Amino acid sequence: MTELEPQFKHFLSSGYFIGGPAVDNFENSWADYCGSEYAVGLGNGLDALTLSLKALGISSGDEVIVPSNTYIATWLAVSNCNAQIVPVEPNPDSYNIEAEEIVKKITPKTKAIIPVHLYGAPAQMPSILNVARKYGLYVIEDAAQAHGAAIDNKKIGSHGDIVAWSFYPSKNLGALGHAGAITTNCADIAQKIRMMANYGSKIKYKNEIIGVNSRLDPIQAVVLSTKLAYLDRWNKNRYDTAKFYNKQLQSLPLKLPKYAQNINHVYHQFIIECENRDDLMRFLHRRGIETMVHYPVPPFKQKAYKHLNLNISEYKIASGMSNRMLSLPISPVLTTEDKEYVIEAVDDFFKLLQ
Repeated sequence: MTELEPQFKHFLSSGYFIGGPAVDNFENSWADYCGSEYAVGLGNGLDALTLSLKALGISSGDEVIVPSNTYIATWLAVSNCNAQIVPVEPNPDSYNIEAEEIVKKITPKTKAIIPVHLYGAPAQMPSILNVARKYGLYVIEDAAQAHGAAIDNKKIGSHGDIVAWSFYPSKNLGALGHAGAITTNCADIAQKIRMMANYGSKIKYKNEIIGVNSRLDPIQAVVLSTKLAYLDRWNKNRYDTAKFYNKQLQSLPLKLPKYAQNINHVYHQFIIECENRDDLMRFLHRRGIETMVHYPVPPFKQKAYKHLNLNISEYKIASGMSNRMLSLPISPVLTTEDKEYVIEAVDDFFKLLQ
């Protein structure tokens, strides 16, 4: 992006290499974009989740409900607070957890729910929030893949108590390295997370709590502020690609994404399910088409969580998806020719199976 070069020069001449106007500008812009009162820039998305839980007092003995199918960072944040992970199976069509299954896992020890807006599709927040209010639970949204997504025409960013963001380079809004943030409508929460992320200090050399060092680098803030102006346009390109894929792949023996009418999906990933997933993946690779599996090993099958002694048979939906799911190429810069080439290759694969 040509706009970045003058922004970098201005940043270098400013002398603000920690904090400063660049970070303030992005925080204000991101809060405005998300429709939230406050945004706090952080070092990465995992820190955003972990600090959110800690700011709400989640600790040893507490239970936190999480999806069985998600990137492991969602689970790691709970572990970082010494709290108990309680996995919930997703809706097999939306890939997100829903209120009906969440209720089944609530106990007197449950303190919070972490819905993940997986692959760019918002979870059904109104019903999840109703459950949370009924049982007196916190809601921390993992929006690492949902920049610009909306539900009932309201952007993700302020539905729950706290929304945690990652700006990893591959995200819809990506930095040039690690970066993260939280958004919230609660001034006390924003202030506490800002203090926790700054060594537990509001005033230099005066530390009120045990904190960490997790601040958004101003150079990443410059990048994010510049790219934010393009986010809606880029998301529209992703949506158009997904619409094209859905239309062209309908006649093939694939399970295509199905989502509720009230969401605005930003297609961080375009997911298909295929019984011959690995064969299809290798075939596309030979055609020069990069695909990925999100995620080949669910968190409950990871060695890191063997100590939980979870009953793997309880998570058949997530286990099945991990064996069938494949992410096709999707990005704002795919050309018509790129998309047609992908469709042609997928179609050729199934013709060979006939």
